Amino acid sequence: MKHLWIFVGILALTLSSCKDKRPSPEIIAAVEKDDSLQKVIEQRDFEINEMMGTLNQIQEGFRQINEAEGQVTVMQEGEGVNKTEAIKESMQLIANNMERNRQLIKKLQQQLRESSFKGDQLKKTIAAFTQQLQEKDRELQDLRAQLDAKDIHITELDETINNLNTDVANLQTESQQKTETISNQDKQIHTAWFVYGTKNELKEQHILVDGDVLRQNFNKSYFTKIDIRVDKEIKLYSKSARLLTAHPSGSYTLTQDANKQYILRITNPDIFWSTSKYLVILVK
Repeated sequence: MKHLWIFVGILALTLSSCKDKRPSPEIIAAVEKDDSLQKVIEQRDFEINEMMGTLNQIQEGFRQINEAEGQVTVMQEGEGVNKTEAIKESMQLIANNMERNRQLIKKLQQQLRESSFKGDQLKKTIAAFTQQLQEKDRELQDLRAQLDAKDIHITELDETINNLNTDVANLQTESQQKTETISNQDKQIHTAWFVYGTKNELKEQHILVDGDVLRQNFNKSYFTKIDIRVDKEIKLYSKSARLLTAHPSGSYTLTQDANKQYILRITNPDIFWSTSKYLVILVK
């Protein structure tokens, strides 16, 4: 009995010790970071799976269109009422699948815009789908003309085909406009401005005022516009150079050439321009 009470006492002390021993702040932070990363990964996987599902639906739609086109081509040589009805059904299937694919392509564009996944290859795939839809629209019109030539008139499809012509044209226009918008936004994101000059020159343009840089009403036209992805080297033509705007150290170097004149080399553009898209350099 005495041994039992000793065991109970030791167990109680052990449990009390474990209870008081809480995880350190570092461990808690690491766990929270891991949870956050896992959520990001899960969200990204969900978005990709959603887009892949839409992409597969579009591909299946085009497969059905191709199959129906082949059936119409074969059935044109047949005779009788059944032939006309069968052709009508196949043509309607083509039109319906084209309309459905148009909607799915718009859905895929929306999914890509709203996702954190910015894949250039997927953008190219969407453009290819849009082009393929245009080609199928032309093929549908050719089939319609072939049927008319053989006195196989399917008047019920006139409105459907006319609507498709308009819809496909609108989709192409919308795609081009969005491409231009994205291109303009991309250029704007990667645009920066720089200037170098003596103290008097910078003062004259109100770039340097009472020791402060880039206060209100400075002359922006005095700056040179650059693309930060391309322009990574700036020759300063001076034996004295000092950056007046703040840019992270380690993202650039200031070195002298054979004439002892300084050259600014931006080794990490994303980090260098992260604090300011304006660069001011004081030279003598």
